[in-house]
Amino acid sequence: MSQVEVTTNGHIMHLHLTRPEKYNALSLEMYGTLAEELHRLETDPNLRVAVISAEGRNFTAGVELDQWAPYFGGGEGWPISEGRIDPMGVTGPQHSKPVVIAVQGYCFTWGVEMLLNTEIRVAATDTQFQMLEVQRGLFPCGGATFRLPREIGWGNAQRVLLTGDRWSAEDALRWGMIQELTEPGAQIDRALELATSIADAAPMGVQGLLSASRYSLENDRDACAKQIFSQLVPIMKSDDAAEGVQSFIERRKAQFTGR
Repeated sequence: MSQVEVTTNGHIMHLHLTRPEKYNALSLEMYGTLAEELHRLETDPNLRVAVISAEGRNFTAGVELDQWAPYFGGGEGWPISEGRIDPMGVTGPQHSKPVVIAVQGYCFTWGVEMLLNTEIRVAATDTQFQMLEVQRGLFPCGGATFRLPREIGWGNAQRVLLTGDRWSAEDALRWGMIQELTEPGAQIDRALELATSIADAAPMGVQGLLSASRYSLENDRDACAKQIFSQLVPIMKSDDAAEGVQSFIERRKAQFTGR
């Protein structure tokens, strides 16, 4: 059986880790499936948003080290190839459509790194986060070393990265690493609700917003303003923009087509 269950409902792709007996530890097979399906999200015009979740008490306890050790020690990075999108966003192009993640229980190492490469994060109150690489003679190479300080601040990030200590869902919410807390068991439903709101919005607008937001992290104000206005022109001329105005006038829910 596949270690990742893939379903689609309308414009939403749902990627669900199904290896609870191994604490959803990341295998090469799981990585490959996630990378291939994120590429399908990218290339399928009917898909507008993805949700990532996991079966069982824990999101993941980390990676399957015996499988991944050759990549960590070879200096070549993650084994990404054509037709794949890296779930950690470290190698190759990043996804351009939003991804919502729902976590619970253990969310360790690659779980944190994949979470940091998503747009909206929902956690159950029983979630525990940990980057324990320094306790194994390594340091995080899936993006946490440069993303976590930007997300939660230098001191908070170094506190957990340098010690390998765990932090709670409440800590993560206070630091801004996650956006919503739910009762255990409710995190996936909430993530799907958020994904539905995104899927109902105009896809060109959503993807333009995501692109402009990422651009703003690396560039100054003037460059961002120029990029935003030039990117907005084709969106303003789209059928979806006309539908947005018309639906407002008619006091009805907009029906966006992505054109």
